[in-house]
Amino acid sequence: MADRVKLGLTGQEGLEDLKQIHQLSRAGGYGDDQILIDPSVVRGLEYYTGPVFEVDLTFSTDGKDGSPRFGSVGGGGRYDGLISRFRGESVPATGFSIGVSRLLAALEYLGKADLKTERGPVVVTVFDRDRIADYQNMVAKLRNAGIRAELYLGSGKFAPQMKYADRRNSPCVVIQGSDEKAKGEVTIKDLIVGAELAKLEKGRDEHLQKQAQAQRSVPEDKLVEAVRELLARHAGS
Repeated sequence: MADRVKLGLTGQEGLEDLKQIHQLSRAGGYGDDQILIDPSVVRGLEYYTGPVFEVDLTFSTDGKDGSPRFGSVGGGGRYDGLISRFRGESVPATGFSIGVSRLLAALEYLGKADLKTERGPVVVTVFDRDRIADYQNMVAKLRNAGIRAELYLGSGKFAPQMKYADRRNSPCVVIQGSDEKAKGEVTIKDLIVGAELAKLEKGRDEHLQKQAQAQRSVPEDKLVEAVRELLARHAGS
């Protein structure tokens, strides 16, 4: 009998919570077409200690009669017992998670997702490990000029550094070995042109032209200017 009374009181408290949520959401200007109290929504009972919620996208995916809905892209609720599992105190908490892949699928369906891959940073390569400070100074100059740049911090020879720059979708790499340093120069390798070059038949005029564009050496004090010109040339590509 005592358990039934306790359950009844808990249920009543839950109902009052839902009523208050309903009142507050209406006061915030949200209608029934945006926030709906639905007693059929149930999430993990051992985890959640209060109201739970789901985020549904209600647009049609069949283009006929408005159904079926796209469905849930997120959810969460009240979980007062979570923090106490890690700390010796009870802290009220509410949170949610978003299904990023489902949300992206919805944006793609609606034509609102720009899936164009953003260019990565300019990568300054490392040839002489005892000159890390010099390379870091190049990175600083590029960054101070508003150009995204980073220093390669891995180990290995030149080939792994180039593979890293490819993975980062870098537009170009900056190279300065002992020969370039002695001349007071840096070499800038254009990875965008390099990728185009790999698709062309060798020996053709276009191949030779792009081969000349793929790599150039400039005075060290012209580094920022040269990189800025390269980025401007590929803007929008």
